[in-house]
Amino acid sequence: MRYLLNDEKVRYILAGGTAAAINWLARFPLSGFMSFPLAVAVATMIGMVFGFLSYKYLVFGPTQRRLLLQIRDFIGVNLFAALFTIGVAVALKNLLPWPGDWSWFVEPGAHAAGIATGAVVNYLGHRHVTFNNRQG
Repeated sequence: MRYLLNDEKVRYILAGGTAAAINWLARFPLSGFMSFPLAVAVATMIGMVFGFLSYKYLVFGPTQRRLLLQIRDFIGVNLFAALFTIGVAVALKNLLPWPGDWSWFVEPGAHAAGIATGAVVNYLGHRHVTFNNRQG
């Protein structure tokens, strides 16, 4: 187990999965006193804050970059990865010749592939942009 936790990619998957779970779970209590769209938005921000902190301190380690640049780039990378995820999911759903008896799998399969490729884009963006150890 210790060997796995020494791998940055494994720590990234664990931190990102935990951030996603926190995002999802936070919405339930928030919905008790705010509208659903606002609860989703606030839960998303909570998940992003957890993701930022866990990537910064548990996954990628120290950087010399200024905090405001890290936050800006974190948001930018997440937005780009989200657009990439959506693009891949929509393209796979609409462009692949799915067999008729697989119709139940088209949307979940395309979405899962979009999430997986988006996670790779997200990791590379945070690794090489957000938490890069260059000055700034």
